[in-house]
Amino acid sequence: MAGASIAGPALAHWLHRRGAEVTVVERAPELRPGGQAVDARGVTKEVIRRMGLDAAVRAACTQTAGAHTVDVDGNVVETFSAEDDGGDGFIADIEILRGDLSRVLYDDTRDGVEYVFGDRIAEIAQDTGGVDVTFASGGQRRFDLVIGADGLHSALRGMVFGPRERFIRHLGLVLAFYSVPNEFGLDRWMIEYQDKATARSAGLRPVGDATQAMAMFAFPAAGFDVDHRDVEGQKRLLREQVDGLGWWTERILKHLDDTPDFYLDQVAQVVMDRWSHGRVGLIGDAAFSSSPMSGQGTGLALVGAYLLAGELAAAGWEPEVAFAAYEARMRPFVEANQEIGRLHAQSRAVPQPEAEPGPEPDMEALMALVDRALNGIDLPDYASAPDSGPSGAR
Repeated sequence: MAGASIAGPALAHWLHRRGAEVTVVERAPELRPGGQAVDARGVTKEVIRRMGLDAAVRAACTQTAGAHTVDVDGNVVETFSAEDDGGDGFIADIEILRGDLSRVLYDDTRDGVEYVFGDRIAEIAQDTGGVDVTFASGGQRRFDLVIGADGLHSALRGMVFGPRERFIRHLGLVLAFYSVPNEFGLDRWMIEYQDKATARSAGLRPVGDATQAMAMFAFPAAGFDVDHRDVEGQKRLLREQVDGLGWWTERILKHLDDTPDFYLDQVAQVVMDRWSHGRVGLIGDAAFSSSPMSGQGTGLALVGAYLLAGELAAAGWEPEVAFAAYEARMRPFVEANQEIGRLHAQSRAVPQPEAEPGPEPDMEALMALVDRALNGIDLPDYASAPDSGPSGAR
């Protein structure tokens, strides 16, 4: 399996429980810390419970109590609580930094799963009986199945399914996140300033360590031509795009060159007709990124991992049957979440002075869409498939 962020270790958890021998290769030399806050809502909470990780995940949460949106002078405009909508609102009651969730999943699986850091899949060739993999380090191995869980810019997807341009749908925004010292008096409340005239925003959110905070920026970008591995170029772009934004922007930017975990990327979705080819499959953002604007990228990864492993075991590890069943179950759930992501991105677009006012939203239809995006998928118990139980039960 390629990728050790969230989808990869989550799938490794379930595959190991179903009796498979699992290898996860990650091109980074170690787990990456920090990153944006990710959420678990709706049916995702049940998947975490079935993994036996509810307590571990909640212990690593940011403990965010809610969020304030403010004006340029810092006056509170609107308030959201983590208790809204039963914990499934704008601020979820399970909110955790991406790096912290990755660590929880890795710690849960490392004793039963082989992890290879600092390497990547360089070449792949498959036949009816298996998949031959050549690693960048020069090693060669053969596997029954290979799964790409290597994110929006999936190299494995490019090798097997074609160039990224076929599948990436840019939603017109760029997001940036990085850790800063908490010199802003931030308690358990996230603060965000939005300049709606320019569709730019700056914010700070609490993390588990009260001495630190997570900085957040968003700005519109019709095109995106900065290499996602060119960190210095990304930092230059961020400075250029948020220049003159106001509020605490300049104070936050002073820490840009010292942060250990800078991240910047386009807000994009991955749209594919199918997520498998022969004995190679995709999961998480590599297959069906819904973008951070959906608030459900982590949910899709965790639910997808549960279903893919379950369908593989239920099908006797026959890939064609299992991949078809996995896609049939997941696709409506994915499409609902991608629609939420598109609508949210559109709501933050730069207003056009000459544009005609749009129709009033159909709130009943919108609420039905939100429910499908949170809970609109069944989780079979796969009672006939092997299951060694959560790590704490073994």
